[in-house]
Amino acid sequence: MYDKPKRNEVISLPKIGEDCAALDLGSDLCVVTTDPITGSDDETGFLGVNIACNDLASAGAEPLALMVTILAPVGTETEEIEKIMRQLKIASELVNADIIGGHTEITDAVNRMVLSVTAIGRVKKGKLITTEGAKPGDDIILTNYAATEGTVILSYYFEEEFRREFGDEFVEESKKLLGNISVVKEGMLAANYGVSAMHDVTEGGVLGALWEISNASGYGLQVEKRKIPILEHTRRICNFLNIDPLKLISSGCMLITTPNGNGLLKILHQNDIKASIIGQITFGKECIIIDGENHLKIDIPESDELYKARKMKGMI
Repeated sequence: MYDKPKRNEVISLPKIGEDCAALDLGSDLCVVTTDPITGSDDETGFLGVNIACNDLASAGAEPLALMVTILAPVGTETEEIEKIMRQLKIASELVNADIIGGHTEITDAVNRMVLSVTAIGRVKKGKLITTEGAKPGDDIILTNYAATEGTVILSYYFEEEFRREFGDEFVEESKKLLGNISVVKEGMLAANYGVSAMHDVTEGGVLGALWEISNASGYGLQVEKRKIPILEHTRRICNFLNIDPLKLISSGCMLITTPNGNGLLKILHQNDIKASIIGQITFGKECIIIDGENHLKIDIPESDELYKARKMKGMI
């Protein structure tokens, strides 16, 4: 749709798998991204800030500033909006970014709360990292655990059901995973180390993000399912709801490609970041996940498993 920029300052344009745009403003590049939060009713502000800043981190950019739009349905109480404002303030302080503006509106155009966060960052010229940079032979690293964000959201959404099934302690532990949603730290470390591509994992889960890396780079990939780390809490929740954790919204983990995966693993581990090599970029076009003796094709991502799970509310 957008083939050529009209202005010389615009150096990157939208495409599948690329979440940021970049502007050349002199010695640094200004990197901009925007994300809506529509799948969560709780901790919306915290998720919004972190997900937008995670996009910047995947481009190697340092978050600087945020702009926020809140669209609230008719009947929303002031206290609900103030709660989101408090979450936004805390989250922005944690990533060292300022909220510099935005818009808040109560409108009949929506039937549930919609939050959109635009994040503005900077990166030195020549240091911008794109999803399309992955090359054959690169190791594929996954930081942290798959489906952390989905675990948090579902623990709020099915709180009563999970307390009954798993107990109070399990639910509280699952909610606390919200503190593990940011990938800014590993993004900055990886950018300084030197990597070919980074992609924060959001809707569509790990499998969706892998497909997007392959699509953006024009190369295939092969990963091993057993090497993808998943928390026990996540496994139990997904088994209970009969959903696939590898297709569940997964902010809190990042996919990184680099020619020297072990070297980057060492740096990440030294900084207390869990990370694993889960596969490699390959020649050709096929995206394959190995599950035991089965070699399965990774297809274009469909609707996130979160929405499949939400339909079960009241049925369990």
